[in-house]
Amino acid sequence: MGKRPPRSRAAQLQRLVAPFERAAQTISAEIRERHLPFGTIFDPVFAAPQSDEIVAYSRAGDSAIWTGHYLAAESFRFAVSGAPDALGNAVLAVESLQALVDVSGTNLLARARIPADSPFAAAVLREEAPNGIHSSQIGGRLFHWIGNTSRDQYLGVFFGLSVAYEWIHNAALRGRIAALATRMLDFLIANNWNVVMPNGSISTSFLPRDDQLLSMLQTGRQVHPQRFDSLYRNERLFRSLRVIVPIAFDVLDDHDSYFKFNLDAIALYNLIRLEAPGTHRIRYLDAYDVLRRTIDDHGNAHFNMIDRALKGPDSRRDAATVELLRAWLRRPRRDFFVDLRDAVSACGDNRACQPIPVEQRVRSDFLWQRSPFQLSGGGDGLIESPGIDFLLPFWMARAYRLL
Repeated sequence: MGKRPPRSRAAQLQRLVAPFERAAQTISAEIRERHLPFGTIFDPVFAAPQSDEIVAYSRAGDSAIWTGHYLAAESFRFAVSGAPDALGNAVLAVESLQALVDVSGTNLLARARIPADSPFAAAVLREEAPNGIHSSQIGGRLFHWIGNTSRDQYLGVFFGLSVAYEWIHNAALRGRIAALATRMLDFLIANNWNVVMPNGSISTSFLPRDDQLLSMLQTGRQVHPQRFDSLYRNERLFRSLRVIVPIAFDVLDDHDSYFKFNLDAIALYNLIRLEAPGTHRIRYLDAYDVLRRTIDDHGNAHFNMIDRALKGPDSRRDAATVELLRAWLRRPRRDFFVDLRDAVSACGDNRACQPIPVEQRVRSDFLWQRSPFQLSGGGDGLIESPGIDFLLPFWMARAYRLL
């Protein structure tokens, strides 16, 4: 009996990709069904760990940043597959992000908004009260919105808008993205790069973060060059020299406030990939290399895909990325408590000595922004994460031809 002919490269790749793609399609459908009650990302709270009855919504304070990441994921998905529902999801995300700017009345980006007549409003407002609750009438309907907007909300939104503009060649959507980015940038510029609440208080400022400020302006000139190209170039003259400074400070601690590395990565992704070769791009890449040397062994599929996008193929890193995605699929999406303090060697307070395998890591809204060294954390298994932490690196892997 003769030997079976070798499987073609295309067939091998399809066999590898098929289970990932099925999982991604399921996650996208579940996000539409359960995580977009008001257009932007919220996480459902269920009646019991094994129940599918939604009794509340949680994590509204980070609705803007994860809607931006969701927009990026669905944009990569549409570029790869051409799926009409991926385009529909991207359009909905942009419309909903625009609503977060509309609701403030000043072009400030709100963290989230919720109709006042929603049965879920009371629980969301209680949870988010420390961030400040504001109210606005939109189209004759009363909405409550969450303030104290942070830099991470802005960066997540600009990340998603930039990716969508690049990968979805739809004139109407691009026009809406350009208008939205312009409104947000004009607000920040008018307020000297401070995020100013309606009462005049400042929730945060981009002035100490030349990397993030330039990254948003870079997106501005991508989508509206007539308005922002010269401004970006003027700011770049001196700020590009200082891009490395906050990155060098961030990497001094590779565990606490680990979300900072996601902000660094998405800001540098926009900043570098949209920059022409030359002195400024070299400076940005120098800052990125400082970041990458710290996080390259953390077992992070999201950061690995950003590295591939910026640096090109690398067989060892890319093989690891595939295994990390496969491991993610073995994780539950509900926030069951994890405690590895007696199972893993510790090298500090709630810190393992080595990165913990993906399957065992603490359950999270977005795995790749949580420290891989965290030994314990989580909840009662009632809150479901949306799964954007799989969608985004997977569809990036398809778009950047890893899979």
